Amino acid sequence: MNILITSAGRRVSLVRAFKKELKAIFPEGKVMATDNNAKLSAACHEADQAFDIPLVCDKNYIECLIDLCKANNISLIVPTIDTELSVLASKKKMLLKHGIIPIISSEEFVKLCRNKRDIHTFFEKHGIQVAKEYSKYDYKLPLFIKPINGSRSVDTYLIEKHEDLTEYHFKNEDLMFLEYLDHNEFREYTCDLYYDKTHHLKCVVPRERIEVRDGEVNKCATEKGVLVDYITEKLDYIEGAVGCLTAQFFKHKTTGAIYGIEINARFGGGYPLAYFSGANYPKWIIEEYLKEDTTELPFFSNWEDNLLMLRYDHEVLAPNYER
Repeated sequence: MNILITSAGRRVSLVRAFKKELKAIFPEGKVMATDNNAKLSAACHEADQAFDIPLVCDKNYIECLIDLCKANNISLIVPTIDTELSVLASKKKMLLKHGIIPIISSEEFVKLCRNKRDIHTFFEKHGIQVAKEYSKYDYKLPLFIKPINGSRSVDTYLIEKHEDLTEYHFKNEDLMFLEYLDHNEFREYTCDLYYDKTHHLKCVVPRERIEVRDGEVNKCATEKGVLVDYITEKLDYIEGAVGCLTAQFFKHKTTGAIYGIEINARFGGGYPLAYFSGANYPKWIIEEYLKEDTTELPFFSNWEDNLLMLRYDHEVLAPNYER
């Protein structure tokens, strides 16, 4: 009953959470991790075992992943980065045939989440307002530009003056021109959502994004309020959704208007706050997929409100480093 966290990178807290919850249920179980260079990954040093693996774009990636899982009795895979999702989702049946369960949503839903224009359509179908998308020939300043497929705030731009627009912005067909939702007027939230095997929503933990560093939340706080009821009403069931999803919303400070921004079909970098607040997604995953508990998971809302998380750099020391 071993678990593998792929592309572990700096996700030390996620590895620790899975280790704690796995050993409480299966004391002999191990949490393992992979990275392209495991010895330079802090999370890999925290794992019970760690392995190098080719990049997800390598043609041998899936074959290497399956061989690694079979050689180390790994029953469950938890992906952590966007580029893995479509590959693993497309190979889900193959992995299952080898007795390996990837905690990943359906291929169709993963593709939907990766395309920001498609996820806007998804939100609108569920009655959730989105930022207006402008034509590149008819727009209103200020505007926000972001790629249709992207993550970690790469290739995003706030345009306040016409002079800030370049030929690159107009000719790059992957860039969307969007209505700007001003942070002076809106509060920004990332919500950790848990969907069970039947694709039903079982938990919502909104955390206000107070400060972001390198595209990942650095300071945030849990908040019970209208977003919990709003998301529960609008997104109670999502076809193909399983495990942890991170959904981004903006809420207007005075009118309370809510805008859907995007959904990522994986654990987010700020999930540890939800975990420490009491929303134990690793435990639920282990119970659903390894323990095969058939008891229906009740909706969970008893997590700690107004819990503030302040992140800081910490050291992982590994002896006998070989260059």
